[in-house]
Amino acid sequence: MPRPRTPLLSTERIAEAAMELVDEGEPFGVNAIARRLGVTPSSLYNHVAGRDEIVELMRGRLGEQYLPPAIEGTWDVVVEEMLRAERRMYAEHPFLIPLIVGKTITDPTVIASYDLLATALSGAGFPDDDVLEIVAILDAFSIGFGLDLASPDEIWRPETPTTTLGRLVESSPRGAPRSDRAFEAGLEMLLDGLRLRLARTELD
Repeated sequence: MPRPRTPLLSTERIAEAAMELVDEGEPFGVNAIARRLGVTPSSLYNHVAGRDEIVELMRGRLGEQYLPPAIEGTWDVVVEEMLRAERRMYAEHPFLIPLIVGKTITDPTVIASYDLLATALSGAGFPDDDVLEIVAILDAFSIGFGLDLASPDEIWRPETPTTTLGRLVESSPRGAPRSDRAFEAGLEMLLDGLRLRLARTELD
């Protein structure tokens, strides 16, 4: 029998199967991935060291699919475009978030996206001591708003009398329009705060 032209397994196929399982809300692990691919668990170890490496492969696939490799413009343009891309990434793969935030980032594509942010912020004049803190804040912002976009259309349903919340919920948009509106407001506040911080730094 002739050998297949392409191998039955590869890191790409393993990562794709793993992402399918996670996106579907199925249990994630080496055994589950092997069942999805129709192979034995031991055969996966010819391509990956274990669960942690698979998580990092999934992170890398997300980075390749969503994160811009380069952004032209000032530091605030870089921040805005990156946050929009990350929000979409997290919103479309919310079940992956607990896995990727629980593991140290090593994937080259994702590291490059963080370096893009850090370089833009440092080049704009933010002190080195502040840059990683700002990057962490941006991370939390994009993850939070990604989960917000992935959340149910109806966020609040007061079943007991409220002083203000119930009235506001009744008169406010729901679903993606509500999330988009909140994201745009939050982005404006975040960028304004960073501009103010930078201006204060320049005065010191």
